[in-house]
Amino acid sequence: MTNPPSAASHIWQLAQFELSKRFKSRSGIIALIAFILVWSILLVFPIKEASNIIMQPSFKEFIASLFGPNTLNELFNWQVAEFAMFWVAALYLFPLFSIFISADQFSSDRNRGTLRFISLRVSRSSLFFGRFIGQVFIQAILIVITLIATIMLAISREADLLLPAIYTASIVFINLLIVVLPYTATMALISLIANSARQASIFAIILWIVISLLITLISTQFPSFELISYLLPGSQLSSMVNTQGFTSLAFAPIPIIQTLIILFTGMLVMQRSAL
Repeated sequence: MTNPPSAASHIWQLAQFELSKRFKSRSGIIALIAFILVWSILLVFPIKEASNIIMQPSFKEFIASLFGPNTLNELFNWQVAEFAMFWVAALYLFPLFSIFISADQFSSDRNRGTLRFISLRVSRSSLFFGRFIGQVFIQAILIVITLIATIMLAISREADLLLPAIYTASIVFINLLIVVLPYTATMALISLIANSARQASIFAIILWIVISLLITLISTQFPSFELISYLLPGSQLSSMVNTQGFTSLAFAPIPIIQTLIILFTGMLVMQRSAL
């Protein structure tokens, strides 16, 4: 007698389907092309030009005189200047991309009624985590694409930078993937409530603005509650800018804990909602 597929098997199959759906569908291919074009423009113009500027000692002295001797000092110590600029841009852009890329994890299927059909064949928990992991895989691939392009940009300037660039890219990859986790989890939760990907994206933006204002207000009125800011995904990003290498992983627990809390909340909503 054949044993039924396990929950882990269902999650893996759903994640694979989510991945193939993104890169085999027409809309997914168009989104991928648009993503590549945007990052190509960023790499060729702002990042390339900025990386040339920060290598100049005069620019470092200018920043030190303007903001203080220790401001952004780690940014000037990156062995590969292209990755220093990529790091700053990616820390803020990938979370933004994550909101739009992972906005339709459940909303369209729920609106069409197909989510109920799927939930009859797999458990709701398998469906929830399968879709979430699939979206993480998608964003991992997009991060890798931009890192490869940045490596090529660096070695086009100096061929000896190949090994340092690969080493730096691996650390940046780990950091960026951890950074986008709470955003992806948040969109999994919001897409259970929204009726479309567009509505989910709008809800997410409104939610971030409202929570940011509330946290700022509470922190201003009650300084002892300053740690409340860590409830919001991305609260650590400004602190991560002036880091490099494995030291940047010191902030990893923040998004990981946020992700676990949001996923737990999403599972509760998934189990109790009418699909």
